[in-house]
Amino acid sequence: MTSSGLCVVTGGSRGIGRAIVHRMAADGYEVIATGRDEAALAETAASAPAPVQTAVLDVTDPSQIEEFFAGKEVDVLVNNAGIAPSSPIHKVTLEEWEHTMLVNATGPFLCTKAVLPGMKERDYGRIITVASVASHVGGRYTAAYTASKHAALGFIRVVAAELAGTGVTANAVCPAYVDTPMTDASVARMEEKTGMDEEQIRKTLANFTPLGRLLRPEEIAHAVAFLASPDSSAINGHSIILDGGGLQR
Repeated sequence: MTSSGLCVVTGGSRGIGRAIVHRMAADGYEVIATGRDEAALAETAASAPAPVQTAVLDVTDPSQIEEFFAGKEVDVLVNNAGIAPSSPIHKVTLEEWEHTMLVNATGPFLCTKAVLPGMKERDYGRIITVASVASHVGGRYTAAYTASKHAALGFIRVVAAELAGTGVTANAVCPAYVDTPMTDASVARMEEKTGMDEEQIRKTLANFTPLGRLLRPEEIAHAVAFLASPDSSAINGHSIILDGGGLQR
């Protein structure tokens, strides 16, 4: 699949984001990978199969978002930036709750709001949010994360409803646990806060899907590339669940 146009990927410095950046670059897009870690972004660009631009961007900062998107004709926006704290409910602090909501739900809202006017004016655009199976179901020790992903998916469905009948679509991809540094960090936090050992936690996560393994970042990137394609114009307001068939709805 080859395409063209400007694609912005938030949280593009590592893990799922890096895989998406590389896939979209390989497919012929002009890609800007954004994130807060300049060194990691440089690594993403250096290992990409085609030239990739990078930009330091905090998706929780409205002024940064406004400045970054000003004057850019974005064809594909991938809302991927996110965090995944892990705590039993009684240990979740208000600060942790609010920050998770800010990154995982408000970030996609601000970025989507920034690109929508231009997409609607050109009558073309693809907005894709990387949510999670946690946007459909709840799991232990993920209160803030699950609530934020439900919010992100709910928002993208509203965007799709408002865009229905235009050349702009909004969809989400909802993977189960993916083999990324973020998952490694989540495992470490679960181990610290729950008393479970690392091997037990990893086995639990791997068995979350019938696949019996963590997903690969490239699998999520493939789904994003599909939704970004001009051929996906009939798909709007959907969430593609990547979990090997564990959650069927």
